[in-house]
Amino acid sequence: MTQPQIREGDLLWEPSAAAREASRLHAFLGHVQRTRGISLPDYAAAWRWSTDDLEGFWGAIAEFFELPFRTQPSRILADAAMPGARWFEGATGNYVDAVLARRDDRRPALLACTEQRSLYETSWADLEAQVAAVATGLRSLGVGKGDRVAAILPNIPEAVVGFLATASIGAIWTSCAPEFGTQSVVDRLVQVAPAVLIAVDGYRYGGRDYDRRTVLQDIRRALPSLRTTVLLQDLDPAAALADGEWTTWADLLATPVGADGLVPEAVPFEHPLWILFSSGTTGLPKPIVHSHGGVVIEHAKELGLQLDVRPGDRLLWHTTTGWMMWNLIVGALLVGATPVLYDGNPAHPSMDALWRIADEAQLTHLGMSAAFTMLCRKEGLRPREHFAMANLRCVGVTGSPLPVEGFAWFYRAVGGDVWLAPISGGTDLVTAFVGGSPMLPVRAGEMQCCSLGARVEAFDPAGNPLPVGETGDLVITAPMPSMPIGFWNDPDGRRLRESYFEHFEGVWRHGDWIRFTPSGGAVIEGRSDSTLNRNGVRFGTSELYGVVDGFAEIADSLVIGLEEPGGGYWMPLFVALAPGVGMDADLDARIRAAIRARLSPRHVPDEIVTVPAIPRTLTGKKMEVPVKRLFLGHPIEAVAAGGAVADPEALPAFARLAAARLAGRHA
Repeated sequence: MTQPQIREGDLLWEPSAAAREASRLHAFLGHVQRTRGISLPDYAAAWRWSTDDLEGFWGAIAEFFELPFRTQPSRILADAAMPGARWFEGATGNYVDAVLARRDDRRPALLACTEQRSLYETSWADLEAQVAAVATGLRSLGVGKGDRVAAILPNIPEAVVGFLATASIGAIWTSCAPEFGTQSVVDRLVQVAPAVLIAVDGYRYGGRDYDRRTVLQDIRRALPSLRTTVLLQDLDPAAALADGEWTTWADLLATPVGADGLVPEAVPFEHPLWILFSSGTTGLPKPIVHSHGGVVIEHAKELGLQLDVRPGDRLLWHTTTGWMMWNLIVGALLVGATPVLYDGNPAHPSMDALWRIADEAQLTHLGMSAAFTMLCRKEGLRPREHFAMANLRCVGVTGSPLPVEGFAWFYRAVGGDVWLAPISGGTDLVTAFVGGSPMLPVRAGEMQCCSLGARVEAFDPAGNPLPVGETGDLVITAPMPSMPIGFWNDPDGRRLRESYFEHFEGVWRHGDWIRFTPSGGAVIEGRSDSTLNRNGVRFGTSELYGVVDGFAEIADSLVIGLEEPGGGYWMPLFVALAPGVGMDADLDARIRAAIRARLSPRHVPDEIVTVPAIPRTLTGKKMEVPVKRLFLGHPIEAVAAGGAVADPEALPAFARLAAARLAGRHA
């Protein structure tokens, strides 16, 4: 029987009255009513209040989640200017204070599994003891407040311990995934001059072991600031480094701790917590600094209210330590939940590996990329037929826009009472600002809402707000606590202003296209600097991907649009074919016909070009802008920094195509 076609905006799921009333968001709205006498009858009213009364809203968040300040703030928002907003002035505390405030020995602090190790737990007692030992060990290595501790670690408990230990002494954490190439790591870490590097000897992915000690030696030689390296012997218990100062993770854990145990350092609300890096596709990755207080309060709000993560819940998001989603899932500790860490290929040894873990770990929340979701669809997975996943309430999706077809597959193959919550945000704010709400319905192709406290709007090129249904620049017109406190080594703030505030004065321009829908939802339509503009009609690349990704013959795709001399416009669609598939006239015609029927004749590409692979960043984003710049004549070294591409061979193929086309035009 043919399934009815799902279209954007179609209602797919609604929370029951009981589910809405059980949510933390419902409890928070009740708290606001009781403590402030403000009635917020629905989500729209709550969002308006949260973005109009910033002091009232964020003060209520701090109260509701009982955030532990050592010193209470004199004012919630002392200066609302962007950039430069001053939050919770005078407040002191520590990220680790907020974690320890949620300690509950009736549940594990962490759960974890890898390709070589089945599910195991870290108790609260063990977590606190390990953090205390590593913090003491770091101090013995000369690390103090404001020093940087860098990590090259998988998504395993040792990474969480290292981060919490670093934060507890007021030092600053930064991490890269172990699969990052030498240049990619050096480009990041050399900017922040780490005092100590914590690194793994290797990792396993897709059933294959990768020894990284040679790469690690090259990285160490490129970082003159390093005092020592701490080697985590994960693949080989006897692994060693050939030269330079180093010790082992086991030795660090064995550091004697004083009688007082773990006592986090009190730091100001705005004290640096960690440095995250932009993708670095052009130029050096930007070192983005976030604060203790800003991250604690934002992650409590985003996880606790928008994703409804409750005390005792279990949250897994498939990520690496080089993607901001790792930082967000660690934040589950701030709201009384257990982060579940998985290191490995989500499709190994079979495509259902992640769903199997969801079942075994009794997850309440599972997160994945849109690309993986669509791969599950292509493979015909039906997880609900094979796994009970009895506790699963929410599946989050991010990394890129989820097409309508992804929504449709989910409610056919997973469905039931599970809430699908696509979210969108960024490393820049280390959160989502458009995403989910446990009190709202799910509609195909749409994110449910703007997050509370995030005044997100769509602007036209002149900086005017656009009405519902029109696509424009995604901007944030009021400050948020997790906005960067700066870039590292940017003392006058010039790079920060150029990155976000130069286009519209005093307004954060994020670089995405967004369109709001009549239901109050939102659709991200790709990056604003890669938007297609044919005959004066602008549309996002994600629309095309939603159609093309539906073909089983196509493994991945990328589209660009180029204005040409004489007023022409060239719009090629690049496709990487599935194994064993060849491009022929029939497949070409079927792709064109589907795009014309589903979208419009304007969306039909001028050419469909087969390529070996689609270039993506290390965090999985399609590199539309670098590819476009190649076809504009820029050299490959100018469009993407070394090590910024997940598959090093993907971009050179496009460079060769671009060179051939440019040579033909000039012949």
